[in-house]
Amino acid sequence: MTRPSLGAVVIGRNEGDRLKACLHSLVPVCDRVVYVDSGSRDDSVAFARGLGVTVVELDTTTPFTAARARNAGFQALIAAGDLDLVQFVDGDCTVQDGWLAAGTDALAADPTLGLVTGWRSEIHPMASVYNQMCQVEWRRPAGPITACGGDMMVRTTAFHQIGGFDPTVIAAEDDEFCLRLAKAGWKLVRLPVEMTRHDANMTRFGQWWQRAKRAGHGFAQLNQMHPPHFRREKLRVGVYGLVLPLILVLGLFISGWIVLAVAAVYALSWWKTWRGLAGQPMAARQAALLTLAKIPNLLGMLTYHRRRRKGEDMRIIEYK
Repeated sequence: MTRPSLGAVVIGRNEGDRLKACLHSLVPVCDRVVYVDSGSRDDSVAFARGLGVTVVELDTTTPFTAARARNAGFQALIAAGDLDLVQFVDGDCTVQDGWLAAGTDALAADPTLGLVTGWRSEIHPMASVYNQMCQVEWRRPAGPITACGGDMMVRTTAFHQIGGFDPTVIAAEDDEFCLRLAKAGWKLVRLPVEMTRHDANMTRFGQWWQRAKRAGHGFAQLNQMHPPHFRREKLRVGVYGLVLPLILVLGLFISGWIVLAVAAVYALSWWKTWRGLAGQPMAARQAALLTLAKIPNLLGMLTYHRRRRKGEDMRIIEYK
């Protein structure tokens, strides 16, 4: 069996040494690599070109989105010649030894597979509770999946069939891509293989808050586009981010028992989350932040609905 040809698309902005490690992990083992830059002010573009990587610099007058960048990278990759497979990687990730071979073998062995992904892990999971939360978020069971993150290996025929990523989706654009891929009849699988090491580099509460706000934007937008996806997440945000806070404020004027009842509901939510994280580092702090996350999630959902109602551009919500 002839080994499929493989290209890679890396997207990034001011990733510095993280991008350098990312490109070094791809260039020696891929047929072609494209780096898509979204307005970096560091030496990202010069470094990539120095490695012989094709660079696409996005027009800064159009709102940046990861989906837009990935589409541009794919088009540049294919413009240089047909390829069978494309590995998409975020510029703050390093591809692990063995992943590209494992992903290529899986797609070559099953022509019904449109996409494979693997396990992502944090480079510095203990640097902060926010990094540790990412570490937990990335680790999902292997097997058939409905969606995955932006690090993925995709069959080019499948990418062409569904028209690539939707550039208007600013958060969870990878979920949206996967949902359309599955609807087109392709299978999606997570392999039990280490795929990438990620550097979240989140050390401040404000970064985490913005990331949670972006997630809420994604919940609202994807639920609007692909109901009932994220319906459960939206319901939880509505209850814990809006209804209970309103009841709590009302209780301040009516009865202290109402305030205590609301506090008890939040405490129960924290306890259930903490118990689900049993054995994880900083589990109590993670549970507290996950309980609090419904507030910024709600702000992100409201941001999406305001933009949609006013016909505004879906601009990215940056957290680093």
